[in-house]
Amino acid sequence: MGGNEFKKPLLEKVYYEGCPGCCVDQKKEVQTGLPIKEVFCIWIVTLSVTLPISSLFPFLYFMVRDFNIAEEEEDISYYAGYVGSTYMIGRALTSVFWGVVADRYGRKPVILLGTSSVVIFNTLFGFSVNYWMAIVTRFLLGFLNGLLGTVKAYASELLREEHRALALSSISTAWGIGLVIGPAVGGFLAQPAEKFPSLVSPDSLFGRFPYLLPCLCISTFALFVTIVAIWLPETLHIHKNNELESASNVPDVEEKTVEKKDSTLLSLLKNWPLMSSIIVYCVFSLQNMAYNEIFSLWAVSPRSLGGLSYTTEDVGTVLSITGVGLLVFQTALYPIAERTFGPIMVARISGVMSIPLLSSYPYIAMLSGSMLFFTLNCASIVKNVLSASIITGTFMLQNKAVDQHQRGMANGIAMTLQSAFQAIGPACGGALLSWTQKRQHAAFLPV
Repeated sequence: MGGNEFKKPLLEKVYYEGCPGCCVDQKKEVQTGLPIKEVFCIWIVTLSVTLPISSLFPFLYFMVRDFNIAEEEEDISYYAGYVGSTYMIGRALTSVFWGVVADRYGRKPVILLGTSSVVIFNTLFGFSVNYWMAIVTRFLLGFLNGLLGTVKAYASELLREEHRALALSSISTAWGIGLVIGPAVGGFLAQPAEKFPSLVSPDSLFGRFPYLLPCLCISTFALFVTIVAIWLPETLHIHKNNELESASNVPDVEEKTVEKKDSTLLSLLKNWPLMSSIIVYCVFSLQNMAYNEIFSLWAVSPRSLGGLSYTTEDVGTVLSITGVGLLVFQTALYPIAERTFGPIMVARISGVMSIPLLSSYPYIAMLSGSMLFFTLNCASIVKNVLSASIITGTFMLQNKAVDQHQRGMANGIAMTLQSAFQAIGPACGGALLSWTQKRQHAAFLPV
């Protein structure tokens, strides 16, 4: 018998008329060259949501001080930690819900809601007149923002398979740069009446609300991104039976049923490759958020409390330099490292190298002048490069561990757990810094 007699024709993809996911799949079939426009859109959407997360850290110490809620100067970091945590608490409560919404109604509505929430609540945070207004606006900003989990699923669906690593790398790059540029924006633009008295009067809007300007700038950027996102294509499949699917076209009804069963929460929780990468990411997220909180609070704290006595502008300068270094590494060096060692080994090496680096910061505080500036910038660049490497590696592992139709819920689970750990980071970081500042000369565990 000839071998050809037993060969079956390959199953052709079925495209449904009026289905936005099918339209995207058809465009991907004929797509050539690097999808620069799509990657850029994913990048700016992620950046717009990442900027508000850490932009408050350089001025949070002074903001809480102006609220007059702390009885002693050493307690300011304690209260500041809770403001930093409320965003993550709000996001932890709703990330799975937004993942389910993205799987059922589409990626695009969740993306638009996320960027719109930044426009509204980040601006209101800049208008905060007391501690509790700051807490509530940050909580609502996180509560209504399920974008970061959804955009990872969206990036995996929008581009061809050979470009998905680039798309996920753009998300981690935007995340890393946002956590650096956000504090830089906050550091440079906070308290403009004190920094630029010839331009900003104490009686003007930005003089009466000294922390509004950085928030407003970020919100304006988010408004621009929201407008751009209106024209983003939807990638969710809506077929003729009015059933929404995030998977590629599956013509067999029985196969669709299997996919539905596999998309349950229980099956994802039993997916050890997925859950192991999420656990690593969560533990690292706790450490990274605690670092971001402590670094800015430590830098602006007075020398008498073990800090550097930096201004918000000094902190902004350090973080701007760090952002440039991070951008160069992610675009030029990380792809080479990932191809050479693989995402798992790169993450492992980065984690190990972070331990001695973080242990060196108390000794950096003993320096002064140009030596302090140079050493601090080098340490900050290396720390954020290592962080971005771990983030990119875990993103790639998470999305490889699940099928396309599971990515919305899978990333929702990841964001929920990650947000819970990130909520602990700033609160514990601020409380720990406050505790250490009070124990500089203690007999037990002195700083």
